[in-house]
Amino acid sequence: MNHIFKQGDQGKPVFLLLHGTGGDERDLLPLAEMLDPTYSVLSVKGEVSENGMARYFRRLAEGEYDVEDLEYRGKELYQFIEESAKEYEFNLEDVIPVGFSNGSNIAINIILREETPFKKALLFAPLYPVDLQNNNKDLSDFNVFLSVGERDPIVTKEQSERVIQIFKERNATVSETWVNSHELTQEAVLAAREIL
Repeated sequence: MNHIFKQGDQGKPVFLLLHGTGGDERDLLPLAEMLDPTYSVLSVKGEVSENGMARYFRRLAEGEYDVEDLEYRGKELYQFIEESAKEYEFNLEDVIPVGFSNGSNIAINIILREETPFKKALLFAPLYPVDLQNNNKDLSDFNVFLSVGERDPIVTKEQSERVIQIFKERNATVSETWVNSHELTQEAVLAAREIL
């Protein structure tokens, strides 16, 4: 997978950077710097092309996921993170997914896998319209920051509230910041730093 690894201070966490639709592995590097420049960074480019724009999984329409592809790509990405942990010598427990939009959505898929040991995530503009009836992952030792939009043209307020519920129902500690739209704001980044 196309990626960038940047070594930070020994023993510090590792940001897993996951860009939005049409982005690449360089997109969120400035965000990682703002959050904590001493952390290592593993930034991965999505391998699915939608009209020439990179994404992490296919969708059938706006807000309608190809769930089979999402499952397949989530598993593939998680295996890549496991391989990277060996190659770059970091612990999986120290990985903090930082996602925007499509990147947040694949991050949720990975976090909800039974085998994933992550403890924290920072997710901006997430959307997860997936049936989770059979998912009982316990997230009671998990901290998540969610930045969601009041007037997001892509994610309705109800859909944002559903993402918050997904984590609360699984006993995660949830911090949320409401911004205006489908965006990454400085206010949200400062709020996200609090949970680090």
